[in-house]
Amino acid sequence: MRKKVLLSAVSLLFATAVSLPVAAQNIIPQPENISLMKGLFKLNKGTKIVTNLRGNDFKVLNQYTSEVLKHPLAYAKFPSKQGTFRLICKGTAQQAAQAMDSVRLQGYELEVTPKGITIQALTPTGLFYGLQTVRQLEKDGQIACVKVKDTPRFAYRGLMIDCSRHFWTKDFLKKQIDAMAYFKLDRFHWHLTDGGGWRMEVKKYPRLTDEGSYRTQSGWTKWWMDNDRKYCHKNTPGAYGGYYTQEDIKEIVRYAASRHIEVIPEIEMPGHSDEVVYAYPELSCTGKPYTQSDLCVGKEATYTFMENVLKETMALFPSKYIHIGGDEAERRTWKTCPDCQKIMKENNLKDVAELQSHFTHRMEVFLNNHGRKLLGWDEIMEGKLAPNAAVMSWRGTEAGIEAATSKHHVVMAPQQFYYLNMYQDNPMEQPKAQGGYTRLDKTYNYEPIPAEYKGSNLEKYMDGVQACVWTEFIAEPSHLEYMLYPRLLALAETGWTKKRTGYDNFRKRAVVNVERLKRAGYNAFDLSKEKGSRMESRSVTLHEALNKPVTYLGRYAGKYRAEGDSTLTNGLRGDWGYLEGRWQGFIDSTGVDVVVDMGQVTDIRDVRVDFMHLYESVIYTPVTIELMVSDNGKDFKTIDTVSPGIKSSEDYLVYPYKWKGDAKGRYVRVKALSREKDAWIFTDEIIVNKIERSCGKG
Repeated sequence: MRKKVLLSAVSLLFATAVSLPVAAQNIIPQPENISLMKGLFKLNKGTKIVTNLRGNDFKVLNQYTSEVLKHPLAYAKFPSKQGTFRLICKGTAQQAAQAMDSVRLQGYELEVTPKGITIQALTPTGLFYGLQTVRQLEKDGQIACVKVKDTPRFAYRGLMIDCSRHFWTKDFLKKQIDAMAYFKLDRFHWHLTDGGGWRMEVKKYPRLTDEGSYRTQSGWTKWWMDNDRKYCHKNTPGAYGGYYTQEDIKEIVRYAASRHIEVIPEIEMPGHSDEVVYAYPELSCTGKPYTQSDLCVGKEATYTFMENVLKETMALFPSKYIHIGGDEAERRTWKTCPDCQKIMKENNLKDVAELQSHFTHRMEVFLNNHGRKLLGWDEIMEGKLAPNAAVMSWRGTEAGIEAATSKHHVVMAPQQFYYLNMYQDNPMEQPKAQGGYTRLDKTYNYEPIPAEYKGSNLEKYMDGVQACVWTEFIAEPSHLEYMLYPRLLALAETGWTKKRTGYDNFRKRAVVNVERLKRAGYNAFDLSKEKGSRMESRSVTLHEALNKPVTYLGRYAGKYRAEGDSTLTNGLRGDWGYLEGRWQGFIDSTGVDVVVDMGQVTDIRDVRVDFMHLYESVIYTPVTIELMVSDNGKDFKTIDTVSPGIKSSEDYLVYPYKWKGDAKGRYVRVKALSREKDAWIFTDEIIVNKIERSCGKG
């Protein structure tokens, strides 16, 4: 029954709510060249789909067309030209094997006339992508006549789903793979292991799943952020989690391969390994569970363990890349661990960053010896990058450009554009998300290769782009789909289309495709009801402290400097997220402590300051806010003190501090104390005597 429901949902992706000529203009990703012609081809039960594919290629495609298109294939060495749907492969078996890494070998040509449909390609992959274009052209068995010539921009067009923080069923993953195929994505990055739970059966180490795949709480906030982190067994009352058997994994890999999607496993190491060192505490520096998140990289047993895990991983996943994570290792215990210090001394390693590089290099040599390549998050560049490693750049774009310039292959996945677990609209009206604010237009407008590098050797090492969904605060399938669509469609177009026509055009097509997805049973965000940016961020705020100098008695954090010293009086207020470059972040023990110089003694009547509150990112409203004035910049008089009283666990909000009164002074000082150590305060503008805009004519 489940399979019938799933297939009927997938087949609904044929349907559109627009006229046929317009349907040809609503394809995502947009083809390289498409010409509309007169007429229609009528697809009915009697239409034969014929192909010259043979063997396993025929078998795989036949299963797909039979289930999804409701039309089985027929073999024809020389397919006839009249009244048929023809799939003609013109390449070799060697080219077919190389298609995953070649944009040329993924291309296709499509011609639809009133008499038939012809798709020609060098590989079965190209034929498959031509079929996806036909699916988007079809309505009620009729297909608009077109000519299409199409090849992708990048060979790597990916999506990562985090299955550690929350466990997703096979059927749910297959459903997302179907959507990926429809929009011509070709890499599924499967995040299988992390502190939230180990999700892959490893027969040599059964304790990984017996001890590390279930936890005592389903909710991430209570389990992780409230520090109630305990693992448990499957039969423990209230246990939450699960894992994929090796047969489950083979099934997903086969299913994805039938849709020309390669599955790349991620086995986190050496950090984010809480569940590993719980199940096997002898692999930690302390030898005790619940004491650290990192593996001990000074013990030979750790290398043996990871190599054995990777052997079983490679037996399940035929992908070229094996992702080893490598991000956010604490490295705390390595500094005092005798085993780690011994390795550092023997190899002349100057710090623990180089110690992690030593570990990564050994893993890379092991993978290379088995015909695979290592892929890791951009932290693997710290210390010294392993010689053949590929980099997934997530903390921004700089690391990716640096790696590509150094002739390392790169996948761009910068969090501020491609982390789809961020809010996509007004956070106070959206389901819980993690951290920033990433609108559809922001995802679409990201350009992976900066203009100054166009035509350079850097392009040769830029494999492509990837969206990521971390699921700490995404516990339901409908919520995950809501975060994916339509932003994943923007990435699909960036990865495929060489010359994009701009966001306005894309948005119109995205609205149509959101409706397609909804009819197919996907819970997509309703783009037609998008509220958009925070109103305060849309124009310059006029006030009497505009562009006045600011003295920082407590410094902002370098990575959240916004516009630096001019930020708090430049008139530019922040959007809904803290990564956009307008909110300024403070984590110093003094909190926010700044002085605005008005230039002369001024009547102070009105002071306003906004503070962001985002529990998931440890950004809290200040515990107290103090407003002071001074004539000489030394002797300050307090004119207001406020305790906002916002609980740290409150959902997203922007706290609007406001003071109205009658004071005088040349200097205005705002002091905001942090709620606790290591908590952030974010603010965007100190508004003194706001000037209301005139609405009159003039």
